[in-house]
Amino acid sequence: MFAIETDGLTKRFGVCTAVSDVALRVPSGSIYGFLGPNGAGKTTTMRLLLGLLRPDAGDVRLLGRSLARERRNALSGVGAFVESPSLYDHLSGQANLDMTRLLLGLPKREVTRVLEIVGLRAAAARRVAGYSLGMKQRLALARALLGTPRLLLLDEPTNGLDPDGIIAMRDLIRSLPERVGATVFVSSHLLAEVERVATVVGLMRGGRLVLQAEIGALRAGGRRVRIELDDVVRGVAVLRDLGMEVVEAGASALHLHCARADQVAVLTSRANAALVGAGVAVFLLVPEPWTLEQVYRESEALAT
Repeated sequence: MFAIETDGLTKRFGVCTAVSDVALRVPSGSIYGFLGPNGAGKTTTMRLLLGLLRPDAGDVRLLGRSLARERRNALSGVGAFVESPSLYDHLSGQANLDMTRLLLGLPKREVTRVLEIVGLRAAAARRVAGYSLGMKQRLALARALLGTPRLLLLDEPTNGLDPDGIIAMRDLIRSLPERVGATVFVSSHLLAEVERVATVVGLMRGGRLVLQAEIGALRAGGRRVRIELDDVVRGVAVLRDLGMEVVEAGASALHLHCARADQVAVLTSRANAALVGAGVAVFLLVPEPWTLEQVYRESEALAT
C-alpha cells in the first residue's frame, strides 16, 4: 500500500506551471526524501498534498483516501509542518502543544508523550522565546505528532539548523517509522541529510518529478569504477587506447565512467585484463556505488 499516491498532479499560477503531471508513490512505512533545488515545486507539492492549495489537474490519495472526495477523512491521519512553523514565543512549549491538543480533543497525556519523543520534556515549561531554532523545530514536530498520525509531512525540517541541530533532527526522523508507526515524507534540499535518513527518494526539477526510486537501487546503479594501480599515467594511456572514459586520475588511482550501469561488470573485466596485459600492477578494481549527489547531478539532463 502507498501512504501517498498522486496522478497527473498539476498546479499553475497564471502562466507559470509550478507542478506538472507529478505521480508520487510513497510506500507505507518508508521515509521518503523529496528533493529538488529552490523553486523546483517542492513546497507547492507539499501544499497540494495537505489541501492548502487546489490542483488544476490530477488527484491526491492519502492513506488510500481521495483528498478531493474525502478531504476530512484523508487528512485525519496526517500530521505536518510546512516551511517555518509558527509558534507562540510568549507561551511555554507545553502551552503551545496544549492549544493544538484541545482543538483535537486529545487527553493531556498526549502532550507528555510527544514531548518525550522529541526530547523536550525537560524544557516543556520554558517560554518558546528562549528555545534554540533546533528546539523550535522539534517542538513543531511534536505538534505534528499529536494524535498519532500515520503519515507525517515535513517541509525542510533541518532548514537553518546548526550541525548539532541537524544531527538531532536526523536521528529523530530516522526513528519515527519504528517508534510511532508513521510514514515520513520529508522535503529538503540537503542531499547528504536525505541520503542518511531516506529509504526512497523523489527528485523534482522545474516542477516535474524526474526521478523516484529506492535509495538501495540508486546506489546499486553506480557507473564508476575505481582502480588503484602502480602506474597511473601508463594505466590511463592503456585504457584510453581502448576507448574507455577516464574521468578522474590521481597519484595512485583512477576512475572510469561507464555509460550504462548494466555494463559495469563487463567494463571492469576488460579494464583489468588490459592493464595486467600491459604489465600494470592492479591493486584494487571495484565498482563504486552512486551517491545521491551524483544522481542529483545526472538528473539535470533528465529535466531538459
